[in-house]
Amino acid sequence: MSIISIDQAHIDNIKLPVIKRGVIGWLKANLFNGFFNSILTLVILAFLFWFIPSFIKWALIDAAWFTSGAVCKECEGACWSVVLKNLRFIIFGFYPHELHWRPFTAMMTLFVLLFFSNNKKYWSKKLGYAWILGLIAMGFLMKGGILGLTPVDSMKWGGLPLTLLLSVFGLTAAYPLGVILALGRISDMPMIRYLSIGYIEMIRGVPLISLLFMASIIFPLFLPEGVSIDKILRAQVAIILFTAAYIAEVVRGGLQGMSQGQYEAADALGLNYYQTMRLIILPQALKIVIPPTLSVLVSAFKDTSLVVIIALYDFLMTSKTVIQNPEWMGFSTELYLFVAMMYFLGCFSMSNFSRKLEKELDTDKPS
Repeated sequence: MSIISIDQAHIDNIKLPVIKRGVIGWLKANLFNGFFNSILTLVILAFLFWFIPSFIKWALIDAAWFTSGAVCKECEGACWSVVLKNLRFIIFGFYPHELHWRPFTAMMTLFVLLFFSNNKKYWSKKLGYAWILGLIAMGFLMKGGILGLTPVDSMKWGGLPLTLLLSVFGLTAAYPLGVILALGRISDMPMIRYLSIGYIEMIRGVPLISLLFMASIIFPLFLPEGVSIDKILRAQVAIILFTAAYIAEVVRGGLQGMSQGQYEAADALGLNYYQTMRLIILPQALKIVIPPTLSVLVSAFKDTSLVVIIALYDFLMTSKTVIQNPEWMGFSTELYLFVAMMYFLGCFSMSNFSRKLEKELDTDKPS
């Protein structure tokens, strides 16, 4: 008993290592852990102390919110009136003013679907059917021509609905196509492998602008006389084909990262090629390439703004059109800050969903 008591007393006197060092410890470890880092921290803090008050004064205190362009020119602060006074045109473009409820309803439908898709507990066949019906309903709302809805030419589509249309439809269609191309590139059948390699390398060897120009100008020259394909559809296909080639290379990296033992285990279970890929290989490969896949999808989302070069009035083009109005000339800073914020929200939402999905699918961590 005495030995046990001595050992217990010795254990009680041992000082445990400090895990949480508090604010001071965190500052020393992360911001002032060396001469160079300390100088860099002080420089950044000095810049923030100089910039933030001036920015707040310009953006909020001295800003004009609901005035005309003439009044804004006399204002010392930001002119947010350029956004608020032209918000409906920035969002909906040349879509008929009295029918703005239709693209607004289409966008709200999309946001509701994205909201439920963000939570894994709602993932089911019902959600898949809801996506199919929702996308069809969005198309009918935008186009019209049925159920008493006034038809609207697709060339009048613009603003945020067009940007969301090109990005959501483009990314949704490009991902499975990219997976198929990745499987084709590692296929044992030479014809399929060479065709996949040729397509991927050819598409990745040209910029997206070239594909958009080909879809808009060159492709119609090969169509029979009297046959035309919607310009938005051609741009959508170009974005899908371009994005799929990059996704294919990302997915191929994940497939090549799988150990040979996974394939041998599938063979031992008697699984065929389709079952092996669907049940064993692809679930693991797609999980480990979530971060690089997100980078491709975020880039594709931002690249939809390139459709301005083929005269499609997406969200960026409608914003540029506003500052071409003499009344609002000189207020491009405020307008582009608003555009940048909207694109940032879209990219940040995708990044946040990716991190959440990666964490939920991480089955390697101990419970």
